[in-house]
Amino acid sequence: MRLTLALAALPLFLAACETGTMTSPPAALPGALPENVLALAAPYQDVNSAVLDEVSGCYNYLHRGPVESTYLPLRTVDGRPICARQPEDIAMAN
Repeated sequence: MRLTLALAALPLFLAACETGTMTSPPAALPGALPENVLALAAPYQDVNSAVLDEVSGCYNYLHRGPVESTYLPLRTVDGRPICARQPEDIAMAN
């Protein structure tokens, strides 16, 4: 009986061990940003984790919050997203 209960509870214990998830995998190596992108990025973002999203053409960084970790758009000091391509270029590519 105890063995059955222990085996039934095992998946719950293993699921509790997960420390966090990423919502999208990085498309390139983190930290390999051009100097001009580093100069534009607002200081509160983790530029060491920033990667270029090949679908949107914009840079994203890994935000590690108290509950989860997720990729957010890398933004300038005034809140504009930092992109390598213009939105109309992205629409034409699709």
